[in-house]
Amino acid sequence: MVETKTLSPRAATGIPGLDDVLIGGLSRHHTFLIEGEPGSGKTTIALQFLLQGAAEGERTLYVTMSETEAELREGASVRGWDLPPSIQILELVPPESLLDLDQRQTLIHASELELGESIERLLKEVERVKPDRIVLDSLSELRLLAQSSLRYRRQVLTLKHHFARLGATVLLLDDLTTDTWDRTVHSVAHGVVRLEQLAPAYGAERRRLRVLKYRGTAFRGGFHDFVIGAEGVRVFPRLVATEHKTRFTRDELKSGNTALDQLLGGGVQAGSSTLVIGPAGTGKSLLAMTFVAAAIARGEKAAVFVFDEEMGLLLKRMNAFGIDLETLCARGDVFIEQVDAAELSPGEFSHRVRAAIDERDIKTVVIDSLTGYEAAMPEERALILHLHEVLLYLNRQGVATFVTVAQHGLVGTMESPVDITYLADTVILLRYFEADGDIRRAISVVKKRTGAHESTIREYRIGNDGLQLGEPLRGLHGVLRGTPLYTGARGALFDGNRT
Repeated sequence: MVETKTLSPRAATGIPGLDDVLIGGLSRHHTFLIEGEPGSGKTTIALQFLLQGAAEGERTLYVTMSETEAELREGASVRGWDLPPSIQILELVPPESLLDLDQRQTLIHASELELGESIERLLKEVERVKPDRIVLDSLSELRLLAQSSLRYRRQVLTLKHHFARLGATVLLLDDLTTDTWDRTVHSVAHGVVRLEQLAPAYGAERRRLRVLKYRGTAFRGGFHDFVIGAEGVRVFPRLVATEHKTRFTRDELKSGNTALDQLLGGGVQAGSSTLVIGPAGTGKSLLAMTFVAAAIARGEKAAVFVFDEEMGLLLKRMNAFGIDLETLCARGDVFIEQVDAAELSPGEFSHRVRAAIDERDIKTVVIDSLTGYEAAMPEERALILHLHEVLLYLNRQGVATFVTVAQHGLVGTMESPVDITYLADTVILLRYFEADGDIRRAISVVKKRTGAHESTIREYRIGNDGLQLGEPLRGLHGVLRGTPLYTGARGALFDGNRT
């Protein structure tokens, strides 16, 4: 008679983010397959799964055919895990008789004896422990011992039915080192999770997982980034913006700069995205920070994700323009994070953005810049789709988002690394132009979905007080072509005294 106990319908995996992907966890009393190449994180996931079971008072069993118990415990201790007594470890190694050359059988293949004895020991231990959770590591060893696909399938089915009779939830691990085309267990398992490890041309490896199958149960499809850190595996579920709709008032948000607000037709709206595009040195970051300072003045909080610039330099530069970011950060009004594109996956970045919004009640977000963001995801098409979800999510949270894009080149015809102008609600264009031997800057709003705006081009300067805009310019040609040429009168240019 199997002992009955009250258990939740789903077995939590103990892995942050994975239960979200699985919509609650693993269905109890079923067998699941975790497959991936060596180093992809299977053993770490398995240990977290058993640790979670032990924390919930369940009996657990780890059956290892590839690693020794000492190796498992050592790997766990590296992450600060002390495996409790409720986690039983069964080490299935070849019988000593098979290792002795003088006692080897000649009429029966050694693998047949080893497989039979291993399965017998496994079933006896399962009957003794009666575990609620079982991990079998790994199927590659079982496949090699079975010698044939038919025998392998029969053994897997036998184990599955035996475990199900005991009411256990089982993880089968497969390192794909033998026959990667063998899908025997795919049809037998209740669910299949594939782990992948990618090696970019530069930077740390990227890991992602995908649920290939979950019989009779909904799950989050597609790839989900994950990392293996000091505390184990952490999964970042793919962001689906339509799941995060909130109610908010689309207030008009001003920058605090009268001329800039006039150019924008009064300002930008809450729940909208603004793209600030232009060559290096035109003041894209400063323009975005102007809205950050205005948000703080309104009593709101802001977050800045910096891809390109070193944090200390950014704080020093903004302080020179009268924006004391360091003090604002110390007060908790501004959250600034330096993002290393070579080390951070897009999924983890979107997770950090969500965490900032949820935990800090952020209402203004700056992503500086998309050029660095692109480095985190080389595939342009995937970048656009990913950024679309991030911007849509922020819009639905009532957040005013500012994304800067550095165009290639300083003067002449310029190109953007990726065209996302159709994603943004407002597009602000910054340009250099030449007039009487001087290099000057021009600003214009070329798009605004949420209302009217000036169609003029204004000259601006960057001074100690930040951005200073002049009156609309006449006689400036070729701005949108990237080759501005001023043909008007000298006196019409901005002299720095008008605001």
